Amino acid sequence: MDTNKFKKMMKQVEDAMAAVTFAEEGQAEAAVSLFKRERRVLLALKEGHQDSKTFRYALNASLRINAGLDILLVAAPGTGGRGDTLLEGYTSELKTAGVPYQVIERSGCMKQEIIDYTNGKHDVLFVVVESPKSLDADCRQKDGVLTELWKNLRCPLVVVSDAAGA
Repeated sequence: MDTNKFKKMMKQVEDAMAAVTFAEEGQAEAAVSLFKRERRVLLALKEGHQDSKTFRYALNASLRINAGLDILLVAAPGTGGRGDTLLEGYTSELKTAGVPYQVIERSGCMKQEIIDYTNGKHDVLFVVVESPKSLDADCRQKDGVLTELWKNLRCPLVVVSDAAGA
């Protein structure tokens, strides 16, 4: 059995036992809260190349499934800060819609940053990206290495393109 699956199963058993303890003490709300897992959607954006269709897809998906939104903003290596007015508009809209969100800024290869983030965050349900072209930008590793890692991505990848909207 995979080590991660075993750890996940043990965590579920531990949570169930804790919930039973709370329920026995008459604290039903606390027991139920132990079974509510945080759910996240990861929106991966290349700095300076944000597409409103991709953002809308991620926002609507988050609202439909009652999940938070993590915005992974990946800059080219060696470039500076955020200062992105389009991103500020997105975060304003997220606040208005009541969607919990966080912006994570990284630099480098988009593929690698997505892999690293999803490996560390097990509550990400799926990743939303603008186009396959943006995934390979600024990648320096050999294509075979990243392709192999990409096959082991922990969650589904949703690619939003102009052709899908037509």
